[in-house]
Amino acid sequence: MVQVIPALEPVLDRYDGFIIDLWGVLHDGLSPFPWARSTLIALKAAGKRVGLLSNAPRPAAVVAAKMRDLGFADHDWDFLMTSGQDAWEHLRTRPDPWYQALGANHYLIGLPKDEGLLVDLPGLRVFDVSDADYLINAGIDFGQTLDNVRPLLEDALGRGLPMVCANPDHWIVSDGRPEVCAGLLAAFYEHQGGTVRYHGKPFPGVYATCLGLLDGIPKSRVLAIGDGLKTDIKGANGAGIDSVLITSGVHGEALRLESDGWFDEVALQQLMAQEQAQPTYVLHRFQ
Repeated sequence: MVQVIPALEPVLDRYDGFIIDLWGVLHDGLSPFPWARSTLIALKAAGKRVGLLSNAPRPAAVVAAKMRDLGFADHDWDFLMTSGQDAWEHLRTRPDPWYQALGANHYLIGLPKDEGLLVDLPGLRVFDVSDADYLINAGIDFGQTLDNVRPLLEDALGRGLPMVCANPDHWIVSDGRPEVCAGLLAAFYEHQGGTVRYHGKPFPGVYATCLGLLDGIPKSRVLAIGDGLKTDIKGANGAGIDSVLITSGVHGEALRLESDGWFDEVALQQLMAQEQAQPTYVLHRFQ
């Protein structure tokens, strides 16, 4: 049974470690939420270990710099991990047979801000799919849709190129508008018969990394906080840790969320069934 809570305070004593989403919980991509930094500071003041986990398709240092630009400080958390960091480390070190078989030449589906994924990679970056051995998928620009890259993806499918997806999110909300993410492109590619390796939430590898960074805190004392059932909550379920769904994020419209925090509980049950994910708690916003 999901418990609706008015704030984190009533359950705070049950947890020593926190794994917290960024977009939709701490900021909307353009501005920080007014209550976000004070809540992080309160967690640290209470002696909690705080980790940030983002499905941003960029190295962690790039996201940390963005957080500083938004008014946060490095001491607001103990570590910051991203799906892009996880993907980059696998691409660079080739730790398993799947990566070792990728080949040398990579084609980036992404923006200039995503090029940190390419630093120190073996092989060459190419600018034509016909020259590539594999795709690195970091997503497309705001305002674009799957149709903008469908011809490229179909060309890559015809060539049998594997894809590394550096952000499993399908959608985010920026400035009140839904925007397509890399995960939606990867889902299309996989549905059409392509091979995809995902990094980030909800996949278990990145949770194992985060739990290791929490200095041995038992899973029963770790709480994940995020706004996405498909990623944050499903990932927490798979990792065996409790979770909080923030209703004011990506699901706000589907939940018919009102400004006072009211939401449609039937709609939530339907979304949970659809995504096969269940939070421990539901909270209007991160406070």
